[in-house]
Amino acid sequence: MKLRTKYLLFVIILHLIALVLTWFIFAQKRIYFIVSEVFIIISIIIAWNLYLQLIRPLKSLMQGVDAIKDRDFNVKFLPTGKYEIDQLIGVYNQMIDHLRTERTLQEEQHFFLEKLIYTSPTGIIILDYDGNIKQINPKAMQILSINEEELINRSINDLPDAFIKHIKELHSGETKTIKLGGATTYKLQRAQFIDQGFSRDFIMIEELTAEILAAEKNVYGKVIRMMAHEVNNTIGPVNSIIQSALKTNNLWEGHHSDSLKDAMQVALDRNQNLNLFMRNFADLVKLPAANKKRIDLNQLLISVSRLMQIKASEKDIKLELEITDEPFYVSADEQQMDQALINIVKNAIEAVEQKGSVKFTTNIRSRQLVITDNGKGITIEQSEQLFTPFYTTKKDGQGIGLTLVREILVNHGFEFSLKTIKEKQTEFTIVFK
Repeated sequence: MKLRTKYLLFVIILHLIALVLTWFIFAQKRIYFIVSEVFIIISIIIAWNLYLQLIRPLKSLMQGVDAIKDRDFNVKFLPTGKYEIDQLIGVYNQMIDHLRTERTLQEEQHFFLEKLIYTSPTGIIILDYDGNIKQINPKAMQILSINEEELINRSINDLPDAFIKHIKELHSGETKTIKLGGATTYKLQRAQFIDQGFSRDFIMIEELTAEILAAEKNVYGKVIRMMAHEVNNTIGPVNSIIQSALKTNNLWEGHHSDSLKDAMQVALDRNQNLNLFMRNFADLVKLPAANKKRIDLNQLLISVSRLMQIKASEKDIKLELEITDEPFYVSADEQQMDQALINIVKNAIEAVEQKGSVKFTTNIRSRQLVITDNGKGITIEQSEQLFTPFYTTKKDGQGIGLTLVREILVNHGFEFSLKTIKEKQTEFTIVFK
């Protein structure tokens, strides 16, 4: 029962009782009865005025309560002239002003957070309470190569396979560094925030490729320079002594020393090979800045395929060109790109065991070059080590071929990846900006 109903019932019952009592007490004395009735009427009027002064303002305040429930913080009340009610109205109006200010501040913060997430260079995926994807920013969509409509309200398990494996292993508060496509390194981090009293997860995907490449180059550059310095300082004098000894004929007159001369010649040749070996490493460190010019990529591919044709024919491998008829112009250093493409094709040929194919495909619209081979492919373990300095799967490899390719393409600002799409199909993709 509402307060105003209780109040009205109380006033009515009280005055009925007073009316009945005055009837029995003053029924014989009409003047007293009339006076008592007048007092009762005055009491009713006073009670009604109190009702208007107390209950009606409270009823108005209840409308304010309903407005708060509806999150409408614009409803305010004017003073009534009654001290107690005006105090209550003042407190209510202050509370409404505070709530409106807080809501405006929250909306501004929410808008700022939305813009921050949207423009963040870090990929961000926000999950709902059930672990489904609630929000994803453009950077995350770019990394995952998928549209927002394909992910929203779907499970985290619907992410590309390469990410599922690593994200599922992450617990809240953990961070993990992974390498995908052989060249790109990402840092995955899973954390939680409280939303409406419940815990929700979010995942951050940050690309670390540039920082890691710079750190790697700084480290292996120092090592190579130190090794080259020591090797050259040793090989130079030793080779000079051996060559002088071999050219001094009187040292060998009257002696059966052909085997010794042969051994010294072998040592000289081995030193020359070691010197060449170190020069290859030094070239990796001393790679000059790209001298970019407008070149036709299609013509460069034709030149590379002709150069590598002899090596491919030794294993009965067919080089296929699926290039556009019109020129495919890119801004690049022709010598460096030629060097990079030769290394890529050489690796593709070596990956094919026998009677295979290496195909060049260009797409001007997407500005892509894809070099495909049907070799044995790349394992997951190998894909995480590709483009790492000194890493090689070849018996006599030095581990600098793909590193050199990486340095050239990074210096040009071209995006690239090397991955096995399916059995007998490995693709090296370059995106020209």
